Amino acid sequence: MTTSRSSIRLILQMAYKKLAHLDSARLDAELLLAHILSVPRSHFYTWPDETVDAKQYSRFLVLLEKRSMHYPLAYLTGKREFWSLELTVNESVLIPRPETELLVEKALQLLSTNCFCEKPRVLDLGTGSGAIVCALAKERPDIFLLGVDKSEAALALAKQNAHSLALPNIEFICTSWFQGVRGPFDMIVSNPPYIDSEDKHLGEGGLRYEPIAALVADNAGMGDLCHICQNASHYLKVEGWLLLEHGWQQGARVRSLMRENGFGSIASYCDLAGHERVTLGQVLSVSDNE
Repeated sequence: MTTSRSSIRLILQMAYKKLAHLDSARLDAELLLAHILSVPRSHFYTWPDETVDAKQYSRFLVLLEKRSMHYPLAYLTGKREFWSLELTVNESVLIPRPETELLVEKALQLLSTNCFCEKPRVLDLGTGSGAIVCALAKERPDIFLLGVDKSEAALALAKQNAHSLALPNIEFICTSWFQGVRGPFDMIVSNPPYIDSEDKHLGEGGLRYEPIAALVADNAGMGDLCHICQNASHYLKVEGWLLLEHGWQQGARVRSLMRENGFGSIASYCDLAGHERVTLGQVLSVSDNE
């Protein structure tokens, strides 16, 4: 039986078995132990017979038990990598996904063109952990970024991430979507809630531990996407861009919403799994700012 003075090798062997029902059992076990010991994973291969003290071992067992019940690894370690940035995350925010990097990629491609002013203004709706604005600020320190979120806890975390990463030109305000926001902007980006409240996956795996308000939208998951498409042109310059992440079956409906609300040059892009994940469109005419 593994004891509190067991070696790293034996502790990890026990942990692999405990998490055997997870696809990422080995990686998860090593990341959790690395987090507890404050060492890189490579340490385990160099010093596999090093012993772990009782206090560290007890903490590891607590996290291991939670992970065995599908509790998200990012919440257990408090960290998540996104666009090569180490972000702090907690239960107040959605865990940044690799799919959202496609949104960042397309935004940067557009920002690299010569059609923008000297210092483009970008609005991120529902900023959460600040993943999108932090990634954009890392690559383009010359642009102004505004992140908005209605959750004060999420906004506090986004501010913390921007500050700890020493990223420039980012501001945050606590509000719901466009309320109190003053345009115009050259670009609006958003990864809004887009899951149907009846989706069975909400009760499965780690998804059930994430904030429901950051996941679910009304109107079969289309409510927030519809609201953004209907209002975005009021806050964009002529020829400004709107970029939205959405569910893999929502691309056609988002394209239709953009067309109905005066956008052109509309296109959708697929994630690494081959699913339509990001749709963008350009304002053809501009409305007065609200």
